[in-house]
Amino acid sequence: MKYIDEFRDKKSILSLLEEIKKFSSVEASIMEICGTHTHSVSKYGIRGALSKNIRLISGPGCPVCVTHQADIDAIIDFSRNDKTAVIATFGDMIRVPGTFSTLESERALGSDIRVVYSPLAALDIAKENPSKKVLFYSVGFETTAPTVAASIIEAKARNIKNFTVFSLHKLTPPAMKAILDSGDVLVDGFICPGHVTAIIGASAYEFIARDYGSPCVVSGFEPVDVLYSIYMLLRQLYLGEAKIEIEYERVVSMDGNKKAKEIMAAVFEPRGSAWRGLGLIPGSGLKIRPAFAEFDAEQAFGIKAADSSYVEKPGACACADVLKGRITPFECLLFANPCTPEKPMGPCMVSSEGTCAAYYKYERAS
Repeated sequence: MKYIDEFRDKKSILSLLEEIKKFSSVEASIMEICGTHTHSVSKYGIRGALSKNIRLISGPGCPVCVTHQADIDAIIDFSRNDKTAVIATFGDMIRVPGTFSTLESERALGSDIRVVYSPLAALDIAKENPSKKVLFYSVGFETTAPTVAASIIEAKARNIKNFTVFSLHKLTPPAMKAILDSGDVLVDGFICPGHVTAIIGASAYEFIARDYGSPCVVSGFEPVDVLYSIYMLLRQLYLGEAKIEIEYERVVSMDGNKKAKEIMAAVFEPRGSAWRGLGLIPGSGLKIRPAFAEFDAEQAFGIKAADSSYVEKPGACACADVLKGRITPFECLLFANPCTPEKPMGPCMVSSEGTCAAYYKYERAS
């Protein structure tokens, strides 16, 4: 805790809250677009500690949550139709409800579905089982994409032919643009994700400030980080400024991680991607480049990633509106009854980064 305590210091927190109160004349709707920030805001009671002139909005910061329903259905259908293949994925994905089932349910019915903690673990499964086809069901933002790219490069270098990736990776800045363009919710400024920005660099958000006049602050995840980021945004709004600032300087730079970006660019290229609640966003996804086509599950198995031809069917679950920041989880008719982390009705309650999971765990009694 040596290097964390200072970012949870009560005296610093109270001092920041007093500084924030000095901007009481600034009406601000601030969106965080990282699931870890969403949980920090809820866990540390930050929302309730702020004055009424500040509205914190949770955006599409959970990669599990924003995965389109059609993409979830596609992998479930594959698991049913090819019982000989191994599907490897991160833990949260197996519990996300598709239209008619989950990967967890399909595993109980005999499909070979395994939880891994890294794409290299999925590659090891392929190496250890050369007679089996291994598909890594890969979701995530820019944080995880470089490690997936590295696993594909490693598979090619080691000539592992039975390893493929179903890439559903998504890019953060295009989603921010889509939110601002939609007009569904007023956003005066963004708390930008520290993990993502450590990879892509804070300069990736410059168009948000320049073209939309919305200030951005890249924040760490402890309560002092988040409160100081809110202070920085309010200061910009008070002064009539719109620029990119980095609160999380101990990790983030303007240029990001050059090596990680090079690896990502070598393996992936941008494409349009369908997001739950936001629809198809141009240039917001990552597909595997032709040079690595042998590792592309879409090519190998004919699995099709969701595109604009897929229309989300309305239902009682309001995850789509939660992800857009149009409503809070409390406004969903299913929240807490019957939708709970033990029996989730939608992805925002499944994921450890989901907004509904954060509200359920930390804010129900507030």
